[in-house]
Amino acid sequence: MAARNTARKRAFQILFEGDQRGVDVLTVLADWIRLSRDDTRQPPVSEYTMQLVEGYAEHARRIDELIAQYAVGWTLDRMPVVDRNILRLGAYELIWVDETPDAVVLDEMVQLAKEFSTDESPSFVNGLLGRLKELKPSLRRA
Repeated sequence: MAARNTARKRAFQILFEGDQRGVDVLTVLADWIRLSRDDTRQPPVSEYTMQLVEGYAEHARRIDELIAQYAVGWTLDRMPVVDRNILRLGAYELIWVDETPDAVVLDEMVQLAKEFSTDESPSFVNGLLGRLKELKPSLRRA
């Protein structure tokens, strides 16, 4: 399970980097893959990291709509960049990756928020992803 944890962390970092640089996440992913091949000090990009980033990219517009719709009191552009990208990753894995139990997704995203964001972020991430989890059946149909 540690491999999946690492894959999620790297996927989050790729989403974060793309957001910060204003670059498509697939471009950042390609850069990370190329760097890992050219520089032995760079860790390889796992298949699961690639799956998460590519899956997010495929559903990015819908994911941002959902986050904006259910983030009470926050617009997407006002949200802290770290939180926004943890939510993006979590929303993708929660709604579109059936192999991962919902509780695992929520826990992993809360852990990322604890590690990389503010003291208030874990409860914010947990609350918003918890709401998406409740609505998951209807969100997948839409």
